[in-house]
Amino acid sequence: MSIDLADPPAAYLSFWRERHLCTLTTLRPDGTPHVVPVGVTFDPEAGIARVLANKSSRKVAHVLAAAGVEGPDGPGARVAVCQVAGRRWATLEGLAEVSAEPGRVAEGVRRYEERYGRVPSPNPDRVVVEIRVTRALGKAG
Repeated sequence: MSIDLADPPAAYLSFWRERHLCTLTTLRPDGTPHVVPVGVTFDPEAGIARVLANKSSRKVAHVLAAAGVEGPDGPGARVAVCQVAGRRWATLEGLAEVSAEPGRVAEGVRRYEERYGRVPSPNPDRVVVEIRVTRALGKAG
């Protein structure tokens, strides 16, 4: 079920504030999907989903490798994040970029703490994968 990003249902937004393990799907250079468990935060006002990661992770390498690849929504890494709980599910798709900029990483950590109720362990190699959301799907009601 497609979700209107300009006016997402309250139940959908509420579902993205609950504590759930999620998955991030990136594409390997050969086009096959790479799916890993992650924590995700969603900022619907900015249209950005965030994933904290280690700069040497495969997910980060996949995003960086696709940074200049042209797609239907412009250049960048096409990714999806998803969560499921019983019959409820939500997926956000979009274009990802990696940032090591301290303010952006700190914003990712702040939002992670807000959603998951804990501060991630210190990590000098932490980066944030920011996803400019272009499509939302789900059934949260």
